[in-house]
Amino acid sequence: MNPTIENDRREYDHAGLSRRDLDKDPIVQFGAWLQQALSQQLRDATAMSLATVAADGQPSLRTVLLKFYDPSGFVFYTNLESRKAKEMAQNPKVALLFYWREFDRQVIITGKSAKVSAGESLKYFITRPRDSRVGAWVSAQSSVISSRAVLEQKFQEMKRKFADGEIPLPSFWGGYRVEPATIEFWQGRVNRLHDRFSYFRQADDSWLLERLAP
Repeated sequence: MNPTIENDRREYDHAGLSRRDLDKDPIVQFGAWLQQALSQQLRDATAMSLATVAADGQPSLRTVLLKFYDPSGFVFYTNLESRKAKEMAQNPKVALLFYWREFDRQVIITGKSAKVSAGESLKYFITRPRDSRVGAWVSAQSSVISSRAVLEQKFQEMKRKFADGEIPLPSFWGGYRVEPATIEFWQGRVNRLHDRFSYFRQADDSWLLERLAP
């Protein structure tokens, strides 16, 4: 065993988390934690890991950016022909993970994914920087390519194609909303006795809050 890795540890010594600290609505609570991360200008505060599962049971994981959230769920955008999109089409059950190291905090979400409307995708797409909109047309995400030069060449071709006009929303690009079934708030504590609280969505759409053992 590598001794450097074996002994690489630290104490999680931020303030604890109690039931009285938590809002009865997990979306409101999430917003409070996210705002704290944003106010401290944490790098990539909106980054979240997205776990999907293929038809053969093989899970896969990648990082995407949260672009919108409300009581109906958490929204991100991607290529609709990507690996993640194909796996969500076969199995809409997914998990999300936000990790804010500077606060020793995690938020873990499980739920079901569904495509957002084309109108909602377009509304977001037109806010992206122009080159990012061009980039959406370039990559057949998750497919095998021979070299980076292929991407660069295609990017320049698309820039010339759209040089004199607006860049339309690609038919193969759009958003997904993850409707949460559970939302866990994890606060690191000393001696690995972490504080964990999980909200469970009930049949009437209310939330049951439980403390979990670390």
